[in-house]
Amino acid sequence: MLYVVLLLVLAAFGLLVLALASGTTGWAWGSVALSVAAAVVLVLDWAARRGRREAVTGPEQRADTVLDAVASAGANSAPDDAATEAEPESDSGRSRREPAEEDTDAADLLVVAGLTDEVLVVDERPRYHLPSCEWAREHATMPLPVREARELGFTPCALCTPDAVLATVHRTLRAR
Repeated sequence: MLYVVLLLVLAAFGLLVLALASGTTGWAWGSVALSVAAAVVLVLDWAARRGRREAVTGPEQRADTVLDAVASAGANSAPDDAATEAEPESDSGRSRREPAEEDTDAADLLVVAGLTDEVLVVDERPRYHLPSCEWAREHATMPLPVREARELGFTPCALCTPDAVLATVHRTLRAR
């Protein structure tokens, strides 16, 4: 879809140059029309992507149900002392304790590395989290596909164990 937008913008630029060179306003209006068409394509693409993300059906809905069940079971267990690294409290009262990194099994890593399931990241923090993670709830988060989070250098949180949970959900869905 972005290629279509790029072609429309390049064509609009070409028409603009032609309008300036020839002094014909028709070419300028054509440039404007192509620019508006590019904007419409971008908005439609954005709406389609957002709609796909919100309208979860079929196996994906089962994945969310399984993910929620597994994540809530993990979130209810008390974190052990090894799951957090000591850092001083911030002046604003928010916890600066950074969760430790999940010790991901190699098989889980291979599964998770190709997934597009969304995880949450916190700006200037090294870990990615499941939406159910208690630590992440206390911070402003940004959603990213787990594959992209890994590519950007984020590592999994030891409190909510996103790699183990996502790999389990993926294997469960494949087994059905």
